[in-house]
Amino acid sequence: MTRYRIFLLIVLLMVCAVGIAGAAPVPPDSSITYTITVGEDGTGIWHVEYRTLLAYDDDQTAFDAYAKNLSSLFLPQFRDLMQHSASQASVATSRKMEIADFFGDAAIQTSPTGKYGVVFYSFTWKGFAKPGEQLAIGDAFAGGMYLAKDHTLIIKYPSRYTVSLAEPAPDQVRDGLIWYGQRSFGAGEPRLVFERSGFPYVEVLIGSALVLIVIAGVFFVLKKRRLEETNEPVLPDEPVETDETDSATVPLSDAEMLSLEEKIVQLLRTSNGEQYQSEIVKNLGLPKSTVSATLNDLHKRGIIQKIKKGRENLIRLI
Repeated sequence: MTRYRIFLLIVLLMVCAVGIAGAAPVPPDSSITYTITVGEDGTGIWHVEYRTLLAYDDDQTAFDAYAKNLSSLFLPQFRDLMQHSASQASVATSRKMEIADFFGDAAIQTSPTGKYGVVFYSFTWKGFAKPGEQLAIGDAFAGGMYLAKDHTLIIKYPSRYTVSLAEPAPDQVRDGLIWYGQRSFGAGEPRLVFERSGFPYVEVLIGSALVLIVIAGVFFVLKKRRLEETNEPVLPDEPVETDETDSATVPLSDAEMLSLEEKIVQLLRTSNGEQYQSEIVKNLGLPKSTVSATLNDLHKRGIIQKIKKGRENLIRLI
């Protein structure tokens, strides 16, 4: 990582925060993920993750220097930047806002695709969304927003709410609403409205399940007592046959798991960095569940992205 690439991290964060219409190019083999988790009171908890490949010794040296100065230099700069953005948004929305709980950290992560320097920033933005029966998000992005290539925006919302408006439509809905760069958002976008559920369905379902369990337990006890009184033998339940094929995951050793991960990464590299999950299964000749488990592990470690395309998953190398 050169000094320019370290400085570029601050520039890219500033572009996202204040919504400048335009951005510097993203360095090769790097990505930024912005995750905003919004609570019912309108508070937004931001997590920003910057990941870049440490391909050379100079990259390692520069990243170490950046990590050493993160708390004393770069975190205060990031805090000042976001506080300025919140002040502008507060004026634009006429809503009180406050930025607090700043945290920053840097770490090195090793994966089958190489060694990466990862920088984490997080903070709490009080008043980020407008709370109520309708939870509205977007007016804090008064100047719009820009996602460069390999940037990802994830907005999560409370479980008691459902999406009634999302402009523009997200690229994917998984554990939140997800947009991928390269793209530009207009003023006040992404604009989201969430409706509070009028009936606590989850609680009712859980309560009903508990009632059924209790009833089943009482029935079993009574049946057993009746059989004991009549001296009838209690027979075990017969297995139920189904038409489903056995999809149990094939157990793999650590060495086999690492080899499978490397094969998947190599497949993606030879396919311009992406391939459908069904094609990966076909090429490897392994059970779907085994490949799926390995892909889930690669996804959790930030090595791949899983993008929903109709009824299939497109696997993309990060």
